[in-house]
Amino acid sequence: MKRLRTIMALAVSVLFLAACGNLSNSTSSSGGATTSKSGTTLTGQTSNGDYEGVIKNGHYLTSKSRGVTNTEDSGNVYNVKSFESGMQNLSKKIYPPQSYVFQEGQYLDSSTVEDWLGRESSSNPTGLNPKKNKSTSPTSRNPIYIQALEEQDYMKQSGKSLKLSGMTIGIAVNSVDYYKKTQYGATYQTNISQAKGEAYAKDAAKTVLKRLRAKKALKDVPITIALYRQSSNDSLVGGTFFAYTQSKGNQTTINNWSTVNQKNYVLPVENGESGPKSADKTAFSNFKSQVTSFFPNLSGVTAQVHYENGSLTGMHVNVTTQFYSQTEITSFTQYLAQAAQKYLPAKVPADITVTSATGETQSYLSRSENGSKFQAHVFDSY
Repeated sequence: MKRLRTIMALAVSVLFLAACGNLSNSTSSSGGATTSKSGTTLTGQTSNGDYEGVIKNGHYLTSKSRGVTNTEDSGNVYNVKSFESGMQNLSKKIYPPQSYVFQEGQYLDSSTVEDWLGRESSSNPTGLNPKKNKSTSPTSRNPIYIQALEEQDYMKQSGKSLKLSGMTIGIAVNSVDYYKKTQYGATYQTNISQAKGEAYAKDAAKTVLKRLRAKKALKDVPITIALYRQSSNDSLVGGTFFAYTQSKGNQTTINNWSTVNQKNYVLPVENGESGPKSADKTAFSNFKSQVTSFFPNLSGVTAQVHYENGSLTGMHVNVTTQFYSQTEITSFTQYLAQAAQKYLPAKVPADITVTSATGETQSYLSRSENGSKFQAHVFDSY
């Protein structure tokens, strides 16, 4: 079954539509607003580390295969977020934002991606997933390996137009394949070992590269293929990328892979689980203890942490409150900013989202990698 991740797509659109600038000012971080309804313009940058996006004929240029995935259940929203953002973070190392403009995928349409994500069959010879066998046993059936495939385009300015100068293809492979034996029956699962999943994804990548090169517009374009392993549906963190390869123009084969060393964890850890560095676990524990001792009306304080090559590179803290008073929320947010600056690891991008027990966002705090203080915003109720 297929579903559209429209919520995430809208979120990306909002991010890139934050500001508008003319194509001639594509290197500017604060291009002036445009009222043009024809031609190509850019969204402008909110920071030097972000890409400008493409606006065509007055509208943000959306992906031709936006949101297509292969699933039979609601899945894990953290996978969606980390897959899309992780692709772009990898791309920044190859196509730096100072030199390239981001464009949503324009060369793979929804129909093509749906076929590729399907099982191979007589009616779907291009399916990347294995043919269905007669077994419904978790250990002997052929699982769905490839869960999602996404395209991101990277452009360079050529005169007054943009030229495709790079492409990243993300291939997401399942760690667990969820399925039903009957249409409305119970959900079963087939666990896919890391070795099997990674091997299958690398084989699929070879096929995808050959198909892309068969397109005239992509024959000589540098193509990066990044491989991602999804978390299970019950995980409180998303999956991680484990490898990528770079194909120069006109290359139709993959000769080598670069390893990506990423890990995601949840804090606090349970049952003595290993994972995050001891110093990072202690820092968060001290922060949580300090916050809960001063403001006892909290339903929970947790964090999602991201590591690359063994180093902490990001932290998302989630705080759920039982506050009802606007003044209480404001005071709590002010205190959080001080406690976070004192106890959370320094020189690490971090954000804190404060929500009510009913899911309403009450305040938000963030600090950049080299930021000296947390910036905070309290959402007023009117």
